[in-house]
Amino acid sequence: MSSVFQFMKKLWEDEDGLGTLEILLILAVLVIIAIAFRKWIMKWVKSLFDSANTEITNQSGSITDDAKNISPAAP
Repeated sequence: MSSVFQFMKKLWEDEDGLGTLEILLILAVLVIIAIAFRKWIMKWVKSLFDSANTEITNQSGSITDDAKNISPAAP
């Protein structure tokens, strides 16, 4: 029975798992923040994708026009 108590005492005083615990606590805080601000985050990400889509659409039209201008004329 004393070996169980010694093991528990050693486990309690051991600091090797401290880094893991700190990482888990940081991840938990990040998840809580993400859940709390999920609507704002989703709105922000949607606006980023919408602006990227608009920019790609504008650039593809410009690229098409440029390709027509530089392509050699058919004989």
